[in-house]
Amino acid sequence: MQESRKTVYFALVANAAIAVAKAVGGLVSGSTALLAEAAHSVADTTNQVFLLVSISFGERRPDADHPFGYGKERFFWAFMAAVGIFVAGAGFSIFEGLRAILGEAEETDYLVAYAVLGFAFVAEGIALLRAVRQTRAEAREQDRSIPGHVRHGRDPTTKTVLFEDTAAVTGVVLAIAGVALHQVTGNHVFDGIAAVLIGVLLAVAAIGLGHDTKGLLIGESALPEEREAMREVIERRPEVDRLVELLTMTTGPSSLLVAARLDLANDLRGDDVERVSSELDRELREAVPSVNEVFLDPTPDRDSGRAEFGAER
Repeated sequence: MQESRKTVYFALVANAAIAVAKAVGGLVSGSTALLAEAAHSVADTTNQVFLLVSISFGERRPDADHPFGYGKERFFWAFMAAVGIFVAGAGFSIFEGLRAILGEAEETDYLVAYAVLGFAFVAEGIALLRAVRQTRAEAREQDRSIPGHVRHGRDPTTKTVLFEDTAAVTGVVLAIAGVALHQVTGNHVFDGIAAVLIGVLLAVAAIGLGHDTKGLLIGESALPEEREAMREVIERRPEVDRLVELLTMTTGPSSLLVAARLDLANDLRGDDVERVSSELDRELREAVPSVNEVFLDPTPDRDSGRAEFGAER
């Protein structure tokens, strides 16, 4: 958690400085692509604020109104970050790009544009390297590859920063290409095309982040390997005749809710059921450290259709 917070703080400071530099440079140089990149950095800065808010809100303890905690605050604010990228970043960039393509050419100060874009490339590159290192460390802890961690990791903070910084570096490259083609050909349309491409890039990144966060926000289940580990823990117990139903739900970046309905051996006494339930609770938490809440229902099958579906979850 602390490393995620540091990564977001670093990205926030870097993006704020870059946004100011791009905005001033875009106004002075007259480059539409640079102005589009300024909007990109403003959106990224706002999103870092959202992520910091999400970390603080997500750390609140459970209460009567939210008995399973506030972990999903992290997912909500990550989703808001995706919306911010799409609206503030992509929308403005595409609008400015089309305006430049359809409008008249404006005089461009190429030296200023290149200087600002060079500074942005270095700063964004440093931020991206830090995000990659953090992602690699998290992936190593989970014994996953970096692509696998990005696809399946439940912590949206570092993932969002990684997506944003990757899009930022790519956007700067597009802006440099647009300015260079404008300078070489004398055709201002290339500057506008670069701005539109930056907007499309941001829209794709926003949609990807939003889709990734949506499942977690509405209640995604545990990962297949986690569900399989839980199933093995339950089914290897001699007191369990059958696992009737296993339901899981993500309640935070590092917390899972588990509900299982079990068909226990008929000869178990009341104190045996209590003992088995207690031991299963402990073993499930040991097998999958993210398990935070466990609810066991030692009752026979009441609805075979639903039970069979649930057992495959």
